Amino acid sequence: MRSRIAALTAVLVLTGTTSAAAATSPEAGRADMVTSPAAGALADANPKDAGVDPRPIREAQRKLEDWTAADAVDGHPLYSGATGVVAHDGKVTGKFAAGGAVRFDRDGNELPADEQVPVREDTIFDMASVSKLFTALAVMQLVERGDVELSAPVTRYLPAFGSHGKDEITVEQLLVHTSGLEATMPLWKDYPDRDSRIGAVLGAEPVNEPGTEYEYSDLNLIVLGELVGKLTGERLDSYIEHQITGPLGMHDTGFNPPESKYDRIAATEYQSEPDRGMIRGVVHDENAWSLDGVAGHAGIFSTVRDMSVLGQTLLNGGAYGDTRILSERSVRDMLTNRNQQFPDHSHGLGFELDQDWYMGELSSPTTAGHTGFTGTSFVIDPHTQSMAILLTNKVHPTREWGSINEARETWATALSRSLRVKPNAGADSWYRDPASDDRDSSSDRGFAPTPVTHRPIG
Repeated sequence: MRSRIAALTAVLVLTGTTSAAAATSPEAGRADMVTSPAAGALADANPKDAGVDPRPIREAQRKLEDWTAADAVDGHPLYSGATGVVAHDGKVTGKFAAGGAVRFDRDGNELPADEQVPVREDTIFDMASVSKLFTALAVMQLVERGDVELSAPVTRYLPAFGSHGKDEITVEQLLVHTSGLEATMPLWKDYPDRDSRIGAVLGAEPVNEPGTEYEYSDLNLIVLGELVGKLTGERLDSYIEHQITGPLGMHDTGFNPPESKYDRIAATEYQSEPDRGMIRGVVHDENAWSLDGVAGHAGIFSTVRDMSVLGQTLLNGGAYGDTRILSERSVRDMLTNRNQQFPDHSHGLGFELDQDWYMGELSSPTTAGHTGFTGTSFVIDPHTQSMAILLTNKVHPTREWGSINEARETWATALSRSLRVKPNAGADSWYRDPASDDRDSSSDRGFAPTPVTHRPIG
């Protein structure tokens, strides 16, 4: 709790907002500092050039690499492999790749060295529920165009959704998980084909009265994926490619990756029920798999580079370079808490907010992101113009090896601590002019100074 209070205090200091104002303002959850005047596109940079201390990032990087060791946790790694990026003010200040993209057989034994594939910065990961953010972006594009109203009942667009008293559930309630729908259904097992599976979702009976409870539900986003398809005449994967990932140059991001990219894809789980063997290049989520790999809740594959482009697009207020996918107002709306009545479940339109269990000390009322069951996390902080992205294949070869939340939190916290640096003299501050720092950084363990670069990566 103390670290979280410190992080929030630092955010308020950085933005010039008093704690009293933050506590009493009805707009306290609104992302009022979205656009970055300094960043059109990401660039690699020396951390000190970005005004951050590299040491917390380097220390976290060593931890994250150590967790790929064969005996890191109870005789196995915390995760098979991982890659991550942290960035501040449009500058990439830390990145790493470690462990194996393909590493284990069905029994959890390490493969011979010549059969293993290491994780690299361009390794493609199954993003799992981080896919929900892409569906939410697609919906918001339709809102901007006037094709969808957030307060409108879903039945206006999908009449088949109206059974079992669902005719008053709104588009917004699906986005913030207050629709009353249950968390999931075993579509892959209980229904024979895609049409019957989608029909089951649209016809599902709520388990709570809409608007009265928070229930994180894959069904909400499956419905929204169908809504996008119905209104655009394009299946969700095609729409996202044409309107989001393609324009942004996120060429390694999408559903059902082609065989030409197979050698760069991280393996996930060995599944015997359903009998799928070692999964690689096909979505891990059973329901998304049964929906031909394309669903609103899961199915996107991506790289840490592509996800950082998306992160910077949102920090820029919906634009990256010369490409705009959303207005700044829409981005602010997406990052504004709509769940004040459920204090532990702060949520914007598709985005989770203020979740310190994976956002660590970077968490604040406007820190936004999402996680994925396969071991992915995506965190952006508009107030500090920062992002922390960690991609792992923690379910390779089994989901039984446990949670990686400590790793997620470690990576985000490292970025937060890198901003809270000591000046040459005086009290702690949140920013140090790199030109005034005459200390020899080469004495920092694991860090050697490198020439300042501004090589665009997007």
